[in-house]
Amino acid sequence: MKKDKTLLIMAAGMGSRFGGLKQIEPVGPNGEFIIDYSIYDATEAGFTKVVFIVKEDFYESFRETIGKRVEPYIKVEYAFQNDDYIPTRFKPLLKKRTKPLGTAYAILCAKDKIKEPFAVINADDYYGKDAFLKASEYLDDIIYNHYGVVGYKVGNTLTPNGAAKRGVMEVADNKLLRITESKVAPKRNKIIAAPLHSSNGKEIDEDTLVCMNLLLFSPDLFDILSDELYLFLSLHQKNLDDYEFQIPDVLDTCLKKNIKTIDVINTTSTWYGMTYKEDKETVEKALRELTSAGLYPQHLWINL
Repeated sequence: MKKDKTLLIMAAGMGSRFGGLKQIEPVGPNGEFIIDYSIYDATEAGFTKVVFIVKEDFYESFRETIGKRVEPYIKVEYAFQNDDYIPTRFKPLLKKRTKPLGTAYAILCAKDKIKEPFAVINADDYYGKDAFLKASEYLDDIIYNHYGVVGYKVGNTLTPNGAAKRGVMEVADNKLLRITESKVAPKRNKIIAAPLHSSNGKEIDEDTLVCMNLLLFSPDLFDILSDELYLFLSLHQKNLDDYEFQIPDVLDTCLKKNIKTIDVINTTSTWYGMTYKEDKETVEKALRELTSAGLYPQHLWINL
């Protein structure tokens, strides 16, 4: 049975490696952004609301450039990535921090906006139609004590322009056993993955499944995030700048504590994104080809 489903889009990052606000970098045939394609695919797949996580000082420009043009097609709400959900005793630590706390905290900032099953994505990643259709079907029938991760073959997610973060997954019988946040890069016809806090890289197969932050949850995730945030801040309060509160790490904790079963949903989609400036040409070419093949209309939104 089809249900209300929310698409939560993490759009607060500034894109330091890309060199600017890559969330609002035109890449489509008529000036569309990557985020436009994600929202278009989500509406076609049956999602009924989108929540954008943005920085408060970015809200006006974001709403003017993206929010208003999708409002006629799907319900839109906003959540601000600030320190509202940081426990009071730890707030002084965050004032000294120079970078965002991490994806798990970004998701927690949407706690008061979401009461239904939801998917999480990055604003600057193209996920593909197949991925959104499978995500929607999974959320329609999400099982208590289960979450979902849409798994991409790592060979479908690489950029030739440098290393990129990927959640490298160990999977058995379509269940996640372990996820390791890693730097992944192609090197001399091999794919090398190294955990973020280690220099020991190893070769992985191009069919190895990775997490691209297309994640599927029920709203009880917010309680887990609140509990894990307190533990994270307690553990790292003396060296907080060296660590990030990342959602793949929270998923790994759910597995270790036997709190959740995490289902892995395979997709045939190819991921496209702009980790580096040099990636833009590849993304533009892919979207032109997808539009020419009829997967997208020439103009996604009439009011673009």
